[in-house]
Amino acid sequence: MIVFARNLVVKDFWLKTFSLALAILIWLTVRFSISGETSTSPWLALLGHATDENIVSVPVHVPPGMSQNFSVDPPEVQVTLRGDPKIIKNLRTLDVRAQVDLTGIESANGLLRPVEIVLPQGVSYTHISPDEVEVRVSPKN
Repeated sequence: MIVFARNLVVKDFWLKTFSLALAILIWLTVRFSISGETSTSPWLALLGHATDENIVSVPVHVPPGMSQNFSVDPPEVQVTLRGDPKIIKNLRTLDVRAQVDLTGIESANGLLRPVEIVLPQGVSYTHISPDEVEVRVSPKN
């Protein structure tokens, strides 16, 4: 009986260890796939490089010189940010910028334009709500 128990652990030890490690990696892959995680962050989290998500409200800026003639609706967008928790924690509202490109537009009430997000290095965005804003032309005085 003792020989059987010893052989159960010692015989093919490295092969059993490799099989266990492979099984754990497969299990982690399936677990993160089911939870909807698509980036490489689960593997970075295992190595100590976790990512964090944060949702912020950002005002939509109109290019300088055009702000007297144009306005946007809605004036703010919700941006879901992703990045290193240290960077996300120290992020200020001024570091995230939402803007609309209005070049070549002179009069177009109700025109939908995509929102562009400008972020500092090390931060990315995963979602913008809404991703388009309505451009309104103010009457000239």
